[in-house]
Amino acid sequence: MEIIMKDIKYAPIGVFDSGVGGLTVAREIMRQIPDERIVYFGDTARVPYGSKSQDTIIRFSRQIVHFLRTKGVKAVVVACNTASALALETLQPELDIPIIGVVTPGAKVAAETTVNGKIGVIATESTIESQLYTKVIRSHNPRAQVFGKACPLFCPLVEEGWLKDPVTVEVANRYLEPLLATGIDTLVMGCTHYPLLRGTLHQIMGEKVTLVNPAYETARELKCLLEEEGISNDGMKPVKENMHQFYVSDAANKFRQFANSILPFGVDTTQLIHIEDY
Repeated sequence: MEIIMKDIKYAPIGVFDSGVGGLTVAREIMRQIPDERIVYFGDTARVPYGSKSQDTIIRFSRQIVHFLRTKGVKAVVVACNTASALALETLQPELDIPIIGVVTPGAKVAAETTVNGKIGVIATESTIESQLYTKVIRSHNPRAQVFGKACPLFCPLVEEGWLKDPVTVEVANRYLEPLLATGIDTLVMGCTHYPLLRGTLHQIMGEKVTLVNPAYETARELKCLLEEEGISNDGMKPVKENMHQFYVSDAANKFRQFANSILPFGVDTTQLIHIEDY
């Protein structure tokens, strides 16, 4: 058993998202627990997830987790708010390795951060409709008022790389104006794409509104989980080549270019796989 535990410490973390948004989670993992290796999958052929049914999201997520298991991962991070909201509860009892999502870490911090009890959540349509953020926030802060707003155009704008384009600013203004009117003092960026729009969101919401980044909070929770399970990489086996691996279901070159624009190191290769085979 000791040999197995030693080996598993050096196994990678599986991270998946509907596209490039989960790279914000991968980036935080790289920053906060730099010894951990990552196998990332972006479902770029089937993005976006936010408008799809729960049954479809569960099917997609199962396929991806199956693929990640073939890479020998020791834990899985569902770096997609929609999949976290709609599939995580189904996936957890099916696996014999830890699996966490991005909703609970962000919701918990929002509940602890708010002063006036008014919290905004921006996310995909499916995540907002699931009411999971509201449920988790209120489990930690029963008096909290949660105001959800679906922002479906943010994902394609981020995927296009239009992070500071005037069109993106105009769309953000239209989405956020109703939330500003509610008097919220905390805003959860409830989709992993959204932290890439942080500058625009901060400019619109102002200094009095705290932005909560679930990607950052998820990396913190992952670090604690690995330590509790005794499977943290102790850095005794440094990996110089192929520290992190990237896989997509479509548009590998476009993905690699985007990854190189936001990750702290160069991504040399991105492998294309047919996820339906899993």
